[in-house]
Amino acid sequence: MPHFEIHASDVEAAKAFYSGLFGWDFSPMEGGEEMDYHLIEGDQIGMDKGVTGGLMSRMGDAPQPGAPIRGGTMTFEVDDCDARYAWALDNGGAEALPPEDYPGIGRCAYVEDGQGNVVGLIKPVNMER
Repeated sequence: MPHFEIHASDVEAAKAFYSGLFGWDFSPMEGGEEMDYHLIEGDQIGMDKGVTGGLMSRMGDAPQPGAPIRGGTMTFEVDDCDARYAWALDNGGAEALPPEDYPGIGRCAYVEDGQGNVVGLIKPVNMER
């Protein structure tokens, strides 16, 4: 299932903004406390809606206003997180966050694509598709 993440310097302000803009609800993700990670629920976003989203504390400085790309990341479901991660590193990608298990979520990793973008990989805990 596709997953996107919004990075915010002020998580509470971002939650208020997106809640007002789209009517989204946020719930803290178990295991994501260190990143102040919140899962998004909305009329088109959530575990039973085909796409999931998260809002998290930004790591590092915020991009300058007007910078050409200031977006978040997209994460895609894979059948083997470690194999896809290794493929990425062998084919022009670079490490952003090595594979790690997140209880109740799955095994996740992030790679840089060689073009200045970061893409996420996840093998969910209960991958039955």
